[in-house]
Amino acid sequence: MVEEKPPKNQIDNNNLVKRFLNRDRSIPQKHVEPYVKNGQVVVDIGCGSGYYTLALAECVGPEGKVYAVDLNEKAIRTLEKDADRFGYHNIEAHASSATDLSFIRDRSIDFVLANGLLCVMAGNRQSAVNEIKRIMKLDGKAYLSLGSPPPLGHVNRVEWEKILEGFRVERRGGFLQKWALVSPKP
Repeated sequence: MVEEKPPKNQIDNNNLVKRFLNRDRSIPQKHVEPYVKNGQVVVDIGCGSGYYTLALAECVGPEGKVYAVDLNEKAIRTLEKDADRFGYHNIEAHASSATDLSFIRDRSIDFVLANGLLCVMAGNRQSAVNEIKRIMKLDGKAYLSLGSPPPLGHVNRVEWEKILEGFRVERRGGFLQKWALVSPKP
């Protein structure tokens, strides 16, 4: 049986759940609502076909903007079709690596969602982390999570702690929970 509600403060990262519930936008919306507000500019890095992107677009409203970024061009095209079908005109989708977010201005993002991104990157994780730091507003927040620890994911406990040292950690789960809400260091 699939658990309906993830642990408190942890965004659901179960791909099987995503596959079956992708069209019920209320589920991912409940997970991102605590982090975003109407009118904000946010980015979903590693967005896939948009499970959280559409929820973010709903939360920021027509005055806000969502950058959706994924390396998989087919997933980005699927997201664009869904955004059009559901009437979201506040999503700007890019088929790009998390290591190159050059289309996003420095210090322009209120909230970064990098859910399950870093653990699937075999290399250049630090470049992706540097891009996240570059685009976040000084009062911005980022939700970072690892989908899987080694051997399924590429980030071990030592590297996870090193990544988090580069931010001010506001809340976090243990390594087995693999998530943290962070903000830029002053």
